[in-house]
Amino acid sequence: MKHLVLLIALTFSTQTLADTIIVQSTTSTQNSGLYDYLLPILKKDTGVQVNIVAVGTGQAINNAMRCDGDMLLVHARSVEETFVAEGYGEYRRNLMYNDFVIIGPEADPANVAGSRDVNEVLLRIVQAGAKFASRGDDSGTHKKERSLWQAAAIDPDTGSGQWYLETGSGMGATLNTGVSLGAYVMTDRATWIAFANKQDSTILFEGKPALFNQYGVIPVNADKCPNVNREAAETFTQWLLSETGQAAIGSYQVEGKQLFFPNANDNLNSSIELK
Repeated sequence: MKHLVLLIALTFSTQTLADTIIVQSTTSTQNSGLYDYLLPILKKDTGVQVNIVAVGTGQAINNAMRCDGDMLLVHARSVEETFVAEGYGEYRRNLMYNDFVIIGPEADPANVAGSRDVNEVLLRIVQAGAKFASRGDDSGTHKKERSLWQAAAIDPDTGSGQWYLETGSGMGATLNTGVSLGAYVMTDRATWIAFANKQDSTILFEGKPALFNQYGVIPVNADKCPNVNREAAETFTQWLLSETGQAAIGSYQVEGKQLFFPNANDNLNSSIELK
């Protein structure tokens, strides 16, 4: 009888591990509540149990390169493609998108709301000496923000610790800092919609192509990381890319607003695969 109990326990443990994966993820998808909505549907459809590690995209990719994770769900495409090209990911697929927005105090001391483009937004912030809170954490959002400063030919590091405030934190914590200091912040729209501590801050600039925010999904390459749960990771990936998964992503709303827009069908010529 003792041996039978042990056998049952071992069988249950093996089945549980076989159906469990770790997803290294950007914080924006976690902060938005998307996983709380999606994962129970996934579990019901496939039996796969997903454990989310929500960090900045740069940290998520570093973790996956150390074989700490079975999948990536992040938003810094050039870095994602490098990850795959170097053999760490099996392939990369477009999953969904939304956009970034610039938020700040309703008083808008730099008058960014009247800007024609993102370059002008950033220039007005600098000229006004207004505070700007940056994540400063090598996340996908931080990488995007830095690329926008570069495109505007502005080096924000010259104002580091004065008007340019690097929190080294996730999106939610950075928004809390920005709101409390009356600073401008670039955030993904999903996190802002779900964010509860808006106070007198609001979206001041939005809707430009430069603020497009694409998310990708990448199963970690089992040849590089033998501990990867390849089967369960592929099951989750294909579910996300399927009509069912895409419909679930598109149906997620907060306060009646859709946060993510599925675009798995937009994958022609958009991925690098190991041959």
